[in-house]
Amino acid sequence: MGSIRLFLNRPISLSTPSVDIHRSVKTRACLNVDVHVQPPDSVKLNLKSKEVMEMEAKVLVGTYARNPLVLAHGKGCKLYDPEGLEYLDCTSGIAVNALGHGDPDWVRAVTEQANLLTHVSNVYYSIPQVELAKRLVACSFADRVLFTNSGTEANEAAIKFARKFQRVIHPDEKHPATGFIAFTNSFHGRTMGAVALTSKKHYRFPFEPVMPGVTFLEYGNMQAARELIKCGKIAAVFVEPIQGEGGIYSATKEFLQSLRSACDEAGCLLVFDEVQCGLGRTGYLWAYEAYGAVPDIMTIAKPLAGGLPIGAALMSERVAAAIKFGEHGSTFAGGPLVCTAAITVLDKISRPGFLTSVSKKGQYFKEMLIQKLGGNSHVREVRGLGLIIGIELDVSASPLVDACRNSGLLILTAGEGNVVRLVPPLIISEQELERAADILFECLPVLDKTLK
Repeated sequence: MGSIRLFLNRPISLSTPSVDIHRSVKTRACLNVDVHVQPPDSVKLNLKSKEVMEMEAKVLVGTYARNPLVLAHGKGCKLYDPEGLEYLDCTSGIAVNALGHGDPDWVRAVTEQANLLTHVSNVYYSIPQVELAKRLVACSFADRVLFTNSGTEANEAAIKFARKFQRVIHPDEKHPATGFIAFTNSFHGRTMGAVALTSKKHYRFPFEPVMPGVTFLEYGNMQAARELIKCGKIAAVFVEPIQGEGGIYSATKEFLQSLRSACDEAGCLLVFDEVQCGLGRTGYLWAYEAYGAVPDIMTIAKPLAGGLPIGAALMSERVAAAIKFGEHGSTFAGGPLVCTAAITVLDKISRPGFLTSVSKKGQYFKEMLIQKLGGNSHVREVRGLGLIIGIELDVSASPLVDACRNSGLLILTAGEGNVVRLVPPLIISEQELERAADILFECLPVLDKTLK
């Protein structure tokens, strides 16, 4: 380890590296490798960062505007590039790695299950799937669970289930309610149904026409929501208790409780999207617990399996009763391997002491950020709950993200690109949070350069 240069101990750099990812390389990859042959160098992590970026430009579809950084391995809240440089991770793979990287209990559970059984499909029963569902029911409002492979798939299921529910409870109506309400700054996924519920037009426009029947209302506008809900044409209302991608905006108790009562009166469903804010991120196991409003369906995903792909729609018995065999399904959803991983994550996060620590660290981090950054003219607001925190700026956050990365701190943007999104692993220490705040403070001057 002595040869590793630690980013966290080196001077702050405000410059952005120039990486030519289009330079031609002669390295070729062979896809039909015999299983008895030694793995290629890329699997051994012997490739350098520049080589990886050059290869990526040649073989992958250009759907991601990636940061110029290759990550090779991680431990706890630290990540390392192929050259051994260290980064403090305040992204958690976009709020996924709640237990950090390489959690020993998680690694042990996944390794043991991989040696037993990884996949059987939903043609058969499997023990880990039933065990995970039992735990999710026990620790939430839900009576039933549907597993998926991602958050957007969980929202797609909620869309289908809401429409089917309306058909079942109104069997004599020729045209039962099929409409949906979503809100400004919402993000519910990128598949065709979920993207129709996502407010930012640039997500929807290239693929229009998307699913019709969605009305976007101002996030927090109780009166507009109640008036539209009572018209009787709304199958479900989709809302994030805390908007992550949208800019770390939190709903009020009054808003979510108003939606609950309006949905009850009109007979439509209330869907909480907790894909990013759920499972301990707020200091509560589920974000809805902080608001005194219970949904009919809750969609979850990101942190559930600790980095393996999983999603779920949790729902009440009356919603689940509307669905019959064969009306929805998935080949991979709820497989033994991912469910075993998720059991480990859920068991650790749901401990009261763990959740208390998230609340404590989140409050400490937010107060520290307000103290260190609040006096800067570019900082409009520091907001959030638990360890989902946003720093709203009056300029683009991209230069700050770049400067922090060059100084060993990984952070995200949100909103219109002017919000710094901080979603570190929930296991992060106060010392690591202090270091993150220090780097943010020391990198703030880069924002002045954007105005020149």
